[in-house]
Amino acid sequence: MRTVTDLPNDVREDEYVQIPISDGVRLAARIWRPVDSDDRPVPAVLEFIPYRRRDLTAQRDSVHHPYMAGHGYACARVDLRGSGDSEGVLTDEYLERELLDAEEVLAWLAEQPWCDGRTGMMGISWGGFNALQVAARRPESLRAIVSACSTDDRYSDDVHYMGGCLLGDNLSWASTMFAYNSCPPDPELVGGKWRKMWHERLEGSGLWLDTWLRHQHRDEYWKHGSVAEDLDAVEVPVMAVSGWADGYSNSVFRLLARLRSPCLGLLGPWSHKYPHLGQPGPAIGFLQEMVRWWDHWLKGVDNGVMEAPALRAWMQESVTPSTAYEKRPGRWVSARRWPSPDLIEVSRAMGSGRVLGEGESPQPESVSTLTSPLSTGQHAGKWCSYNAPPDLPYDQREDDGGSMVFDSRPLPERVEILGSVMVDLELSVDRPVAMIAVRLCDVTPQGEATRVTYGLLNLTHARGHEAPERLEPGRRYRVSVPLNGVAQAFPAGNRMRIAVSTSYWPLAWPSPEPVTLAVYPGEHTRVRLPVRPAEADDGVPEPFGEPEGTAPIPTTQIEPGEQRWDLSHDLVRYKASLNVVKDLGTVSFDDIGLEVTRRAEEDYSWVGNDYDSVRGETVWNMGFARGDWSVSTTTRTVLTSTATDFHLHATIDAYEGERRVATKIYTSVIPRDCV
Repeated sequence: MRTVTDLPNDVREDEYVQIPISDGVRLAARIWRPVDSDDRPVPAVLEFIPYRRRDLTAQRDSVHHPYMAGHGYACARVDLRGSGDSEGVLTDEYLERELLDAEEVLAWLAEQPWCDGRTGMMGISWGGFNALQVAARRPESLRAIVSACSTDDRYSDDVHYMGGCLLGDNLSWASTMFAYNSCPPDPELVGGKWRKMWHERLEGSGLWLDTWLRHQHRDEYWKHGSVAEDLDAVEVPVMAVSGWADGYSNSVFRLLARLRSPCLGLLGPWSHKYPHLGQPGPAIGFLQEMVRWWDHWLKGVDNGVMEAPALRAWMQESVTPSTAYEKRPGRWVSARRWPSPDLIEVSRAMGSGRVLGEGESPQPESVSTLTSPLSTGQHAGKWCSYNAPPDLPYDQREDDGGSMVFDSRPLPERVEILGSVMVDLELSVDRPVAMIAVRLCDVTPQGEATRVTYGLLNLTHARGHEAPERLEPGRRYRVSVPLNGVAQAFPAGNRMRIAVSTSYWPLAWPSPEPVTLAVYPGEHTRVRLPVRPAEADDGVPEPFGEPEGTAPIPTTQIEPGEQRWDLSHDLVRYKASLNVVKDLGTVSFDDIGLEVTRRAEEDYSWVGNDYDSVRGETVWNMGFARGDWSVSTTTRTVLTSTATDFHLHATIDAYEGERRVATKIYTSVIPRDCV
């Protein structure tokens, strides 16, 4: 990334600003704005998230907010109530109180003498979610938003459930917030009340995983904050951004197709990161793109930003399987509008272990049956690649060994797809509750299988996510499984593979008991591909600039970190496990003299094909120290299940120095309901 020092405006930074909310709570903000904005007011841009603006996101924030401020904006990075140095307690995602707070913060920004009354919202993940949600509430000052790595549907396309299946990342993400909610404010800013604020959080934040497990269907809990319920409520322009290695690519396509307001879509090869920090690469000059967006919608500059194609996407070339890529080879392609009229749906029947060619029909007696071992899915990687390597899916051949596989013939010519692949299946199962995982792989002549995209479906949800229906064993059902949207090129000589399994653990929590699946050949078992013809390249988009940003704040690595992703199999006791360690070590934030320690460990285990042995455990250690002040917390969450219930156990231990000052224990049993 090129560090920019010659910005159009000199920038002042107000490191700690308290924004009053009508119920008496004060929210902590860091604000960057042009030095002369007191005399020449500018639009304001808000990023409103719970990840501690003074330390955990400080380095990232220092790259992009001063950059935008230097281009004529007042940029506010505000901690949600109960996070960072903000007062109050944070008790869940996207609550009504959070959205009311956001509206009040926007109104406060618009009223400041250095603001001209126009505002925007931006954010990645949580900040992208609430930007969409607040836009649907139509606050008076809001003119446009940038929403990265987010979704319009909190149930069917978020970290909690996918296709009605409980995601392993639901546990992982809940544990992350369990740890973050246990962290104290900084005494250097909030003074002597830090301990009271800290203990209010420890006592009151709650165990969010318990809540999420009690809402196993698409009910009113998930509909709140899902702007898909009424996308017409979003009237401001939206820039929607994600990456193929992220978990949120699908929402970009939906927003482009359904929003009535102006919308631009951008999809690169990236994981869960802003595109100027994008991994896998190539990263792009995303901050320049945002400045152009804000200039047009917040300042009225006629800069042609809306003359760009509706969608710009990175068409990925074929690669060998790896858990990490420095760069994904490919090129930028575009669609003038979405859905694109240039795409051609190519439908191919499946049967006899093959994706059949044009005009071929399967043998009617070629019924495929399968019961996947629990180990199917151990090479799946994360549902969402939060931090890029090494959490991408590895060679799928071992998972294919526990799957029903349909291979095409070697492709006679190059094929490119853009959008969502759909797999239709006529099937039956022998249990009343069952799930399937469906994968599309790119298979080299040497047999290496790289997962291109996948989808999950809880078969009890085949008619919808609000009122699941238990299955009748042996009865034939027709289902359609949408796979995550993607742009991918398959070279001539490679094969396409559709793999279907009844387990994909630990990416998804297994069914209550082993399932035998039968798939019947015929017109209702096929794959539908959104093929992009070569002639569609007539409108190749303009290239992006190189990544730019302001210099990150200085940090020093005090203690080294550690990254691990280990699979183990005990062939005596038949116990298997996936152990993931993300240890960032101890980092000093040099400008404020604060040392921060973060370590997370996740362990997913099972014994043979004993479905009652499935277990997920996460442990987080967080620490903060300055001089003779030090605090730390350890949070632990364990989730197990039987055929009828989920069993949840969690603990928090909080320390000042070596002295434990608080302990809290959570235990619950939650009935499974068609999950």
